Amino acid sequence: MSELEDVDAGSPVVRAAGAVLWRHGESGVEVAVVHRPRYDDWSLPKGKLDPGELAAHAAAREVAEETGFTAVLSRFLTRARYSVPGPGGPVAKVVDYFAASVRGGRFEPNGEVDELRWLPAEAARERMTYRFDAVVLDAFERLPTDVTTVLLVRHANAGSRSEWTGDDVLRPLDDSGIAQRDALHSLLPVFGPRRIYSAPRLRCTETVAPIAADLGVEVGGEPLFSEEVYRDRPAEAVRRLREIADGAGPALVCSQGGVIPDLVTRLAADGGLDLGEVASRKGSVWTLTFRREAGGPRLVAADYLADPVA
Repeated sequence: MSELEDVDAGSPVVRAAGAVLWRHGESGVEVAVVHRPRYDDWSLPKGKLDPGELAAHAAAREVAEETGFTAVLSRFLTRARYSVPGPGGPVAKVVDYFAASVRGGRFEPNGEVDELRWLPAEAARERMTYRFDAVVLDAFERLPTDVTTVLLVRHANAGSRSEWTGDDVLRPLDDSGIAQRDALHSLLPVFGPRRIYSAPRLRCTETVAPIAADLGVEVGGEPLFSEEVYRDRPAEAVRRLREIADGAGPALVCSQGGVIPDLVTRLAADGGLDLGEVASRKGSVWTLTFRREAGGPRLVAADYLADPVA
């Protein structure tokens, strides 16, 4: 995540989120720019986080409220940080931006936005009122739009392995894990998963079961993403993850803590990405962005959400 301007670290912080909403139009890829009569400005759709919201929630909600379009979020783009007037003087505003493709809907003038224009990125830059919106568009254009998303999730909390007396395959989520599962059930649909896979562990399948039920799809069992199989066959697991990335539409994969850091590290190395230490807290999500190439999908971006409940 990048900061576009430095702001006094002791200032109060206003959190917001937005998106580069795009579609395929007559002139190729077009992005939505909106006019807000309150400020008489042209900008990307964005707005403040509601209490309890994560940035991805807010980005999808603000797109719908300001433009009338529902959207599928994909990769994180950048973080804008700048000053805005506050009751006691300037305060810091931090806005997280995502790429978002149109799923459906139509624009109608509303209380926040009275006009929307679909423009090629270069024309959108010229239309924008604020410099940081152009920087967000730069981040959007660093990758093509024909990428695919895999959401790699570590299962939610399931108590202590040492305190579970039954078969570890059948260890279920505990109360804190159920809270994490419910938070993921709220969050992950904004990324539009259409296919769901899981290591054959009850705690893994329970983590993604509500989303699968909403979609009306089966959870595909993937032994390669369980710790004991992955330990002996990591290269096969990497190939399998790439095969999943090559499928139709975004995918959701639930795995274990003994798999995810090494799997992501191998994918990043093959893609020429330096992610540093790869974290994998329970209930966490890696948003993996792949570009389809002649030799198969290649990881080109990866973003981490530590815990949707934290």
